[in-house]
Amino acid sequence: MSAPASTPAVAGDAGAAGDALLRVTGLQKHFPVTRGVVFRHRVGAVQAVDGIDFAVAAGQTLGLVGESGCGKTTTGRLLTRLLEPTGGQIVFDGREITHLSMGAMRPLRRDIQMIFQDPYSSLNPRHTVGTIVGAPFRLQGVETEQGVKRSVQDLLELVGLNPEHYNRYPHEFSGGQRQRIGIARTLALKPKLIVADEPVSALDVSIQAQVVNLLEDLQQELSLTYVVIAHDLSVVRHISDTVAVMYLGKLVEVASRDELYAAPRHPYTVALMSAVPVPEPVRGEGGVRERRERIRLAGDVPSPLNPPPACRFHTRCWKAQEICRTVEPPLAELLPGHRVACHFPENTQAA
Repeated sequence: MSAPASTPAVAGDAGAAGDALLRVTGLQKHFPVTRGVVFRHRVGAVQAVDGIDFAVAAGQTLGLVGESGCGKTTTGRLLTRLLEPTGGQIVFDGREITHLSMGAMRPLRRDIQMIFQDPYSSLNPRHTVGTIVGAPFRLQGVETEQGVKRSVQDLLELVGLNPEHYNRYPHEFSGGQRQRIGIARTLALKPKLIVADEPVSALDVSIQAQVVNLLEDLQQELSLTYVVIAHDLSVVRHISDTVAVMYLGKLVEVASRDELYAAPRHPYTVALMSAVPVPEPVRGEGGVRERRERIRLAGDVPSPLNPPPACRFHTRCWKAQEICRTVEPPLAELLPGHRVACHFPENTQAA
């Protein structure tokens, strides 16, 4: 998918190739589809992630967006090596971790952590908060100066919870508080990279901003690097330095946050942006209301079991021509740090 002889954009600085904490090249994950009861044979594969390239600089945030089923969560699980990649390369902090064994990955678990989407299912209801947040210390054999209990209480205070709630159970907390408990557990071993999979989508709207602000404060205080997976474009805009748009297993656009939201180039990105509600939109000094044109895509998302040839978006794109059906567009750099996989990009007059 990526353009030949090109370097994946680095979040925050497209030219800082040497500063990338995480670098992904040609990453793939195909889930085999089999038939038969006794003699099972492979009849196909679900191409959940099919050759994506990106990089994230230390201390920066990459936002990965796209509609449900595009492969965002699978990508996050590949980065944390909860899933084994089918192909490609993952380089973390200068070390390739693509196919490391579970034993070899164990020491790296300190540096790579994940925040899960559902704060209700990601916490064991039979364990107290102290046991949950203190589990990383025990699993990694880490001894703290003041003891595990004091360290856990410090973590709870760091994420805005009462340290005295050490002995409470998850069911005694609200959704937002449970997510804070999950964040505290993630921070226990002082990781360098955190993959946040829809960290606020399961929370009430009134709580989402609090958790997003907490993540930003923690990033500044602890020098964290984030890969934030989300479908809420307003959340991504608030927290990300660079945004990567994903469609049906492939990246279609990668750019800095301000550049992407000001002038999206790929038709799919344009359609996504058109769906973002504008509160009381006013244009000009006369106070004339602005009416944003909503782009409604035709048809449904094709199956990743049998994706369309060439450009995967051509079955729903209003600009599709014959070349889109026969030649796959490379993820080429139209502007410095702005890569687009489209034969007929939008907003070219803004370049």
